[in-house]
Amino acid sequence: MATLTLYERVGGESFFVALVDRFYDGVVADPLLRPMYPDDLTDARDHLSLFLIQYWGGPRTYSDTRGHPRLRIRHAPFVVDDAARDAWLGHMHDALDGAQLDADVREELDGYFEMAANQLRNT
Repeated sequence: MATLTLYERVGGESFFVALVDRFYDGVVADPLLRPMYPDDLTDARDHLSLFLIQYWGGPRTYSDTRGHPRLRIRHAPFVVDDAARDAWLGHMHDALDGAQLDADVREELDGYFEMAANQLRNT
């Protein structure tokens, strides 16, 4: 029997779109993070949703439309220090808190977001 991807285990695209919407609801009011984003967050929401969908086993729409993720390069113009990392993770943890997740799924997502946030620090 085939193992389900995390994308399939959480219900697919709708989970990630809702997660990203909750995440950006926090970013909008964050004085540290908000200036790092464009005024219109539509593309940022779409890009993060598509990236997470692809990363966790869904369709490859992100790479098909945007190419390789190049996360470090895309974040290089911004100061991503410990404070920015902590703020970003705080909003992502809050967004995850808004989902009803099995403990193993939450642990897997938390682990990924911690690793990614740490790798994107550049100061």
